[in-house]
Amino acid sequence: MKPIYIFSSGRLSRRQNTLFLESGDGKKPVPIKRVSEIYVFGEVELNKRLLEFLTQNRIPMHFFNRYEYYVGTYYPREYLNSGFLTLKQAEHYLNPTLRLDLARRFTQGAIANMRRVLDYYRRRGADLQSAIAVLEDLASKVPETDGIPELMALEGNAREVYFHAWDHILPSEFALHIRTRRPPRSPINALVSFLNSLLYTAVLGQIYQTHLDPRIGYLHETNYRRHSLNLDIADVLKPTYVDRLIFRLVNRGQVSEKHFMREGGGVFLNDHGRRIVVEAWEEFLQTSYKHPRLKRSVSWRTTIRLELYKLEKHLLGDEVYEPFRHRG
Repeated sequence: MKPIYIFSSGRLSRRQNTLFLESGDGKKPVPIKRVSEIYVFGEVELNKRLLEFLTQNRIPMHFFNRYEYYVGTYYPREYLNSGFLTLKQAEHYLNPTLRLDLARRFTQGAIANMRRVLDYYRRRGADLQSAIAVLEDLASKVPETDGIPELMALEGNAREVYFHAWDHILPSEFALHIRTRRPPRSPINALVSFLNSLLYTAVLGQIYQTHLDPRIGYLHETNYRRHSLNLDIADVLKPTYVDRLIFRLVNRGQVSEKHFMREGGGVFLNDHGRRIVVEAWEEFLQTSYKHPRLKRSVSWRTTIRLELYKLEKHLLGDEVYEPFRHRG
C-alpha cells in the first residue's frame, strides 16, 4: 500500500472495490487495497459515496490548493481509538511539568538533527563550524527553559542560525536570506513550504494508524483550529526528511529556477516542478536503511510510525521518549 497523488483535474469515483479518476486523459483505475492515502492537488469532484468508501477502507485524503498550500484532510473515523491513551495524552498536556518535558525532547531532537545535517556538509568542505557551535550552545540551554514560549523562542533562534548556514550548502540562486511563508517569496522558500506540508500530512497519515489523537500536541499549542501532534513530530524529522532532500534536488540540478512560477505576490513550484518534488519525496519515503536498534531494514515512512510508537510508550509510562536522531 502506498499513497496516490492526483495532479490533474477530473472526477474521483468508486466502482465496486476500485477507485476511478476520470480526467481529460481518460479513466485510470486504482485498486483500493493498494492505497494508503490520497493527495489531491488538482480540481477533483467527488461525492458522499466515495467518502464512505474511503472511511470503510481507512484512507485519509489530503487537499492542497493551486498554490500548494495545505487546505485540510478528510480524516476517516478513527478505528484504533483508545480512551486510556487519550486520557494519558490529555494528562501530559494539562500537567505543565509533563508537557514541558515532552516539548523539550522534541526541541532537543530537532536541534540535534539540524546539527547533524550541517556536520554532514562540514565534513564535505562547507564552512559550517561556527553555526554548529551555536546550535550546540542552544541545545545545552534546552533543559534550562522554564516554559513553552521560551522553548519556542529558543527553537526559533536555532532555526534562524540553521537557515543562514544553508548559504554554504546551496548555490547562490537558492540562497535562503529570510524564511518567508504564505506566500513564499523565493524558490527555496517555496521548496521548504511545500515539502514541509508533505511531511505534516505524512505524519498525520501515520498517526491515523496508531492509538494517538492528532489534536493533542505538546510543543505546538492544542487549539480549536488544527492538528498539532503531527507538527511536533515533524519538527524532529524536518532536517532529515525535508532539508536533505532539498539539498539533493538543488545541488544535483533536478530542481532549478525553471521549475518555479511567480504568481499572487509569491513564488511557487509549477506543475513540472511539483511532480519532480513529489516523485523524489515518495522515493525517499520508500527507501530502506538498517535500523540501529531493530537490526533490520525499515523504510523512512515506517520510521515515522516507529517515532509515534515511542511516544505512545512514553505516555503510558513504559519507556522514556527519545527523539529520532539521524546517524548519517
